[in-house]
Amino acid sequence: MTNATAKIASIPGDGIGPDVTDAAFAVMDAARIKIGGFAIEVDHIDAGAAYFEKTKLDIEPGGEERAGKADAILLGAIGLPSVRHDDGTEISPHLRLRDRYGLYAGVRPVKAYPNAPQRLSDPRAATLDLVILRESTEGLFFTAAANGGGELIGDNEARDTMRITRKTTEKLHDFAFKLAQKRKARGGKGHVTCVDKANVFVSMAFFRKIFDERRSAFTDIDHGYNYVDAMALDLVRKPWEFDVLVMENMFGDILSDLAGGLVGGMGMASCGEIGDNHGLFQGAHGSAPDIMGQDKANPLAAILSGALMLDYLSEKLSVPQMAEASQAIHNAVDDGFRDNRLRPMEFGGDMGTLAITNEITTILSE
Repeated sequence: MTNATAKIASIPGDGIGPDVTDAAFAVMDAARIKIGGFAIEVDHIDAGAAYFEKTKLDIEPGGEERAGKADAILLGAIGLPSVRHDDGTEISPHLRLRDRYGLYAGVRPVKAYPNAPQRLSDPRAATLDLVILRESTEGLFFTAAANGGGELIGDNEARDTMRITRKTTEKLHDFAFKLAQKRKARGGKGHVTCVDKANVFVSMAFFRKIFDERRSAFTDIDHGYNYVDAMALDLVRKPWEFDVLVMENMFGDILSDLAGGLVGGMGMASCGEIGDNHGLFQGAHGSAPDIMGQDKANPLAAILSGALMLDYLSEKLSVPQMAEASQAIHNAVDDGFRDNRLRPMEFGGDMGTLAITNEITTILSE
């Protein structure tokens, strides 16, 4: 049987981006060898703040188009504090990729691992396993992403626009319920919570209205509602009660960081940004230039993002072995923490980027 080949556009980017991207590919390759049945072809694309500093371009010529032709995109990290546009804004070609390729579904898994830091003392925190689903192209980010900045009125007032469209929101809510179905088949709760501020904003009432319209097609999945401020409270009080949380862009940006803190930090925060035809995967952390090149970065967010990418590719390319490889990576991380074989420096341990990567590949080979 001839192996299916997944074509991956790799954008290592800035800071620790190249290190954690290398880690993700090393682990994916180990899972590929373990499972078999597919191959990975990588197209390296230069982009980011360091590239901008050298060339005044935030991505190499033709890079956006090549990324769009790949089966998926793996991004390391983008941005350096010392490099900005003339108006003071960050170098952010990845935001343009979101908009260009319609990557509306930002998937942020939040999972507690044994022996990893758990910030809540309640023993139920050890069972935490939920997903924050953040709409990634509209909401309060619409002005910045699509219109080149908000409105500044003299030196007395500034305005930004929150945009919620029916077309994108219908797809987002359908994605949420389908994700809950998939998680339910694997033992999950089968529940979707709509997180909004429908009691204040017309746009958020519209967001909830569309949620109610779409949920009727998914009678096997339970549903609920939470205002975003109450949701922030509940993520501290009782996060183990939730499954899939679907929300607007800015709300998701904030709550996903809060939720990531509950399970150790941003070094564990994997992310997939998925549209109808494209998917981009990255650790949700920053470029951390203060530790770049020092073998201190926690690569697990990138490694787990690689696992998300393999699961996505399994469906996109109809290659079940990729889903098996994805699950093998998740199992290896879980086993590694349970047996105290993964001890990231981020959590006060003694293992840097290379040691963690090597340990996971070793577990996969056992």
